[in-house]
Amino acid sequence: MPGPGPHMMYAMGSGLAISTLSNGRFSPHHTLFYALNAFFGPDIGSFSEWLGSTLGFGLTLASALADAIHDPFYYVLILGLPLCFLYSWLSRALLRKGVLDSVSGVPLTRKQCLLLVSAGSLTHFFLDHLFEENGHSTMYSWILSTGWWESRAPVNPDAVVVVGFLCICLIGGFIYINRVKSLKSTRKQSYQSMKLILIIASLYCLWCASQIYWANPRRPAVGEEADLGVLVFLATYFFLPHCLCIMSMYPKDLDSEQLPL
Repeated sequence: MPGPGPHMMYAMGSGLAISTLSNGRFSPHHTLFYALNAFFGPDIGSFSEWLGSTLGFGLTLASALADAIHDPFYYVLILGLPLCFLYSWLSRALLRKGVLDSVSGVPLTRKQCLLLVSAGSLTHFFLDHLFEENGHSTMYSWILSTGWWESRAPVNPDAVVVVGFLCICLIGGFIYINRVKSLKSTRKQSYQSMKLILIIASLYCLWCASQIYWANPRRPAVGEEADLGVLVFLATYFFLPHCLCIMSMYPKDLDSEQLPL
């Protein structure tokens, strides 16, 4: 599976990109704690297991901890609350001592830290699921299982109609929402475009699931493509953590005087 370098660089690069696009509302504090959780977070159990084996005691407890924590959701449920308190305190300390800059001059709140812990955990497993166990991880195997590998996939007319209709609705709806003479604000257009994508993606997944799990015998949903697995994976491990990062940003009208330095 990926080591410290890929986890840290991918998360830190994503954090820097969000910071640039948000004019610093995603601060260096955000990027630091996001990157730390993307690497060291879910692997902290593996570190405790190594420490237990090195010291010669507590190995059983450390192994149980490693198994429980190395999970995209249990990590947040078990360690999310204590870590958000720790990171919030650390953000305030780093800012007061002038160690790490923040454009707003305000430390991270516990809510922001919890969002970053969650985003970092999901980002960690974005790489792990793709590149661990020699390409045979449970998640990656499930993604591939939503495709058609038995023989050459037949082209079903109803699949062509449904998928074509959904794609036309996606493109046509996007053009309509963002038409030239629209009086809507850019923010509202982006929000409506996102709603459109979510609706089409949900219908697309529903179609794929109906053909894979409900049809008897099973039918190829979109030829040989594993579209259901790809969409679910990207929504959970790529788009969701970036949405959590965006939710953790400072508001535009933040009053920097709220920090009692």
